[in-house]
Amino acid sequence: MPVWLQARCGVERRGVVALAVVLVGASVFAVQHFWAGRTESVSAPQVVRAEAPYAKADPPHDKKEADAKPGAGAGVSATPGGQIVVDVSGKVRKPGIQRLPAGSRVADALRAAGGVRPGVSTEGLNRARFLVDGEQVVVGAPGGAAPPPGSSAGSAPGSAGPGPAAPVSLNTATADQLDALPGVGPVLAQHIIDYRTQHGGFRSVDELREVNGIGDRRFGDLRNLVRP
Repeated sequence: MPVWLQARCGVERRGVVALAVVLVGASVFAVQHFWAGRTESVSAPQVVRAEAPYAKADPPHDKKEADAKPGAGAGVSATPGGQIVVDVSGKVRKPGIQRLPAGSRVADALRAAGGVRPGVSTEGLNRARFLVDGEQVVVGAPGGAAPPPGSSAGSAPGSAGPGPAAPVSLNTATADQLDALPGVGPVLAQHIIDYRTQHGGFRSVDELREVNGIGDRRFGDLRNLVRP
């Protein structure tokens, strides 16, 4: 500090140094106070949704337990989304594989297949029965619906099989007899008769594959129900 300023203000050097230190400290405190009180942007907290716990149904201990609870057993499906897959064949408008919700009944399968053909009786077909995954429902054949997987057609007294008692002769059967076979309608029955007329009869059951309208799946349904 100049000597003339010290003489005029009457302040010694030590007093000036102390005053400078106080001023610096006050400046630092003011800057810190200003910085701590500044406005800051605050973001909203993230919302975390708790996931529902994964519940896995315990499978039935044995087949008897599943049969004792038809409603619960039908809900167990081999396909995702709680669905079952059944094969509806015979006298329905749209025979084939149908995917239905678990717990469906035979009536639901018939409805999915377009309904029963006009004039076809459903007597003996339990339309209120629960369906199981992988079973076949045959309409218009003796015995009505095919038995569920794992059971046989002759296990219960008086039960009838899904097909006729004796194989039908492809060379001598009438149109009505062929029409009674599962998956065969009036049009396909006439194709079979036309084929045997044009080729002089059937020499083996395998020739049925060459008839117009008979594919591998339908041939598999008929091969044990017919003979040359």
